[in-house]
Amino acid sequence: TTNLFNSPFKITRTVNQAGGIITFDPGISYTNNTVYYWRVAVKPASGAASDYHWNNSSFIYLANSSEGSNQSHYYQQLFSDTTHISLDSASRKWNFSSVLNYFEARNGIFPTAAPNASDFRVDINGADISASSCGISGVIFNVLNPVSLKPWLNDITTPKYGSVPICGADRIANFQYFTTTQSGRKAAMDFLDTVPDNYIVIARNISGNIPSSNTYAADWQADTTAFGSRNSLYDKLKSQGFVLIDSFDRPRAFIFMFKKNNTEFKPDFILSKGISDKIQMRKDYVTPDTLGYIVSPKFGPAKKWEQMHWRGTSLETNSADNPTVQVIGIDTLGNSSTLFNVNKSQQDLDISSVDAAKYPYIQLKMRNVDSIQLTPYQLSYWRLNYQAPPEGALAPNLYFTSKDTLEQGEILHFGIAFQNISLDAFDSMKVKLTVIDHNNVTHVLSIPRQKPLVSGDTIKINYDIDTKNYPGLNTIFLNFNPDNDQPEEYLFNNFLYQNFYVKSDNYNPSMDVTFDGVHILNKDIVSARPHILIKLKDENKSLALNDTSLLKVQIQYPDGYLRTYHFDNDTMKFSPANLATGQNTASIDLTPALSGEDAQYELIVSGKDVVGNAAGKIDYHIDFRVISKPMISNMLNYPNPFTTSTAFVFTITGSEIPQNMRIQILTITGKVIREITENELGPLHIGRNITDFKWDGTDMYGQKVANGVYLYRVLTNLNGKSMDKFKDQGDNTDKYFTKGYGKMYFMR
Repeated sequence: TTNLFNSPFKITRTVNQAGGIITFDPGISYTNNTVYYWRVAVKPASGAASDYHWNNSSFIYLANSSEGSNQSHYYQQLFSDTTHISLDSASRKWNFSSVLNYFEARNGIFPTAAPNASDFRVDINGADISASSCGISGVIFNVLNPVSLKPWLNDITTPKYGSVPICGADRIANFQYFTTTQSGRKAAMDFLDTVPDNYIVIARNISGNIPSSNTYAADWQADTTAFGSRNSLYDKLKSQGFVLIDSFDRPRAFIFMFKKNNTEFKPDFILSKGISDKIQMRKDYVTPDTLGYIVSPKFGPAKKWEQMHWRGTSLETNSADNPTVQVIGIDTLGNSSTLFNVNKSQQDLDISSVDAAKYPYIQLKMRNVDSIQLTPYQLSYWRLNYQAPPEGALAPNLYFTSKDTLEQGEILHFGIAFQNISLDAFDSMKVKLTVIDHNNVTHVLSIPRQKPLVSGDTIKINYDIDTKNYPGLNTIFLNFNPDNDQPEEYLFNNFLYQNFYVKSDNYNPSMDVTFDGVHILNKDIVSARPHILIKLKDENKSLALNDTSLLKVQIQYPDGYLRTYHFDNDTMKFSPANLATGQNTASIDLTPALSGEDAQYELIVSGKDVVGNAAGKIDYHIDFRVISKPMISNMLNYPNPFTTSTAFVFTITGSEIPQNMRIQILTITGKVIREITENELGPLHIGRNITDFKWDGTDMYGQKVANGVYLYRVLTNLNGKSMDKFKDQGDNTDKYFTKGYGKMYFMR
């Protein structure tokens, strides 16, 4: 029940849950017309009271009242802005602010020091209240109200309190008495008796420079023989603090300022040194202000305004206080307009005519004036009754999904919940979602309007963000009910900033090219209808190689023509990567129809991954040859001699491999000891072949043969005909063959 949270009533609860919307029940019965303060903080691990960072709020419980906003308790009223008025922390009363004033008085001996009227002026805050005097050999009193500082005014036609006649309108604040006679001094004494306690008095003597023309302190004191002990003008002034009055014993000017019978006010006095020096006194004086303003915080927002109520009291009985209150509407742009002006007789006001759509907020402003007692009207409370709009908040404790770090191209599955935590319903909910990338560029992601949200209901937003175009550090900004799309009580709990980092894909993809399943060497012979398989592989497991634009295939023909192949016929087929297999590999199957009797072609392939990393610094180039006529070269064995096994090396031209091919191994006498079939040789292809089969020096029964020289020959058949022998340029292998028989040496 106090913002200091030190009352015996204090109740503390601890809630353990993930961040988001927290609810708790204090478990109390509320007392009518009582203000309660509450606060919430994350509990620090150390538990030290100094580590708590509180968020504070308050409410008043009014039985059978509609909802709204209220300021009534001291700590609530401190949230108002004030001008020239404040709420005292000890008395908890409204007080006007202090105003610093100053009095200034001048004097001197006439005419030697003060020959001019301005030499006898009295000012308050720079404004004259007395311009001069009316004759010499006397004393002038100026009396001021201690609250308003307004001077007493004399009467020009009928001087008051036995003072001398007023000789000019600019001297109307003077009460002047001649002191050359006892009766004049008696009139001055009587005048001082009429001045109320605490009123301010400025006394100045008006003296000439001839000693015999004046009376002095001793003369004034001598009047006690006629008026009684301590009853003289001398005693009246000395008792108010003019302790140096005895020094007034010759032509000298003095100024004496005091507050009647007020010992807390320090009196001031000054005397001239002689007849030629002017004197001047300035004294500061603090008074309360007479006008102050109290301005409430903005109340609202409201969906419908209902009533305004305010109450207060005056500190004085039968006070003339007449405070006024302005009801100020604040529109959606923050502009203010005065809607009502009410006085003390209108303390309950129907404001249902105010359009809440135009003025969702209302502010109250009190004008407080008291120029007589300087005690402002004591505002007790003011409050507004209205229907509040709905209120919602992000609820990550109910649902939240995201990821901090991702590979480029990986899908970010982002989601969060938003809950209506009020009693009123939302219309269909607008949601704004953007990504601010590492270059501070904002990308708007489209989200359709969500369902209307009734009390307690929840919306779950889910959005998959493709990170392909967001390398580096990025920020998601999510905002429910953006731009105040529909009235809502608070907006600070509607939005979220969430960072995510995307590791850039800086790795180059790799490329693999085979002709009929073989990695050929430059200028190797290939089939006239080769099956060229091009594979592009990327390490990125998120950005699938699934676009034909990632690969470019060209073949340069023997005549210099450079042909670019497209995926618009059966010659070239694209197979996109399937990430579900765990591999990110795309492939191209190219089966061009080529011709020539020894024609040289060039294959040119370029590839890149989805983010543009190239497969190598330069394109892939390889020359290959096409010989249309089906032929077979001499077959060599390697190694030769051999100790454990030897394979066979040969070249096939044309576009088809032989339908029947055998290798016979013979003794030096011509006896066939081993015949190797085509199936045993392994896969054959057009171009250079090295057989999978390796002869290990055994006969057809698996028995080891003896060391020595053995013969071998090749038998081929294509379409029922033996194949001609192919002899390439620089081929000098014939010297190893005799009538088609080759020779090898086996040793172990």
